[in-house]
Amino acid sequence: MTIKEQPMMNVRRNKIITTDKEIAIVGRIEEPLILILENVLSHAECDTLIDLATTRMQRAKIGKAHEVSDIRTSSSMFFEESENESIHRIETRISELMNIPLAHAEPLQILHYKAGEQYQPHYDYFKSGQVVNNRISTLVMYLNDVEEGGETYFPSLHFAVTPKKGSAVYFEYFYTDDHLNGLTLHGGNPIVAGEKWVATQWMRRQIYRYE
Repeated sequence: MTIKEQPMMNVRRNKIITTDKEIAIVGRIEEPLILILENVLSHAECDTLIDLATTRMQRAKIGKAHEVSDIRTSSSMFFEESENESIHRIETRISELMNIPLAHAEPLQILHYKAGEQYQPHYDYFKSGQVVNNRISTLVMYLNDVEEGGETYFPSLHFAVTPKKGSAVYFEYFYTDDHLNGLTLHGGNPIVAGEKWVATQWMRRQIYRYE
């Protein structure tokens, strides 16, 4: 008999309530847990993140070595941890939503994809067995509506999420079952028309931020 893996989040209801928001769960896959969420960010918060990030964008890099690669053709930046009141408020909400202490969070990342840019299928966790403090979950927040393309897709699950301003997709990969972790393989479809802005939060198994 196979024992069902227990998720990190309590999703018995169709909403998640944080200190300052009620977030609707509008779609889900149970194993691995993938949630489509609405009202994670207000439209004003989305606009603020884009405004704060615009002049700080650089070519995105991948992996522990932080290398430029054709696998990922977007631009990106990281905010400093709780660098201002708006970032701290969003980080705190995300921590409550993901049910992981903020001390386990990597800095909040902003990504910008122009027409034709994409992120080929990849894992967010590091597959090397030597990684002590691996990533365990991801929240991708959409900061604008995309005219065409730009879906977050999970090829092993034949499942895709369309960007919608203020909404997000959550998934986790901390399971003891490597097959479940492997199903979180995902990518960002090329932008056909318009552009895509996203904010990404990764959580680590152990404390990542030190005061």
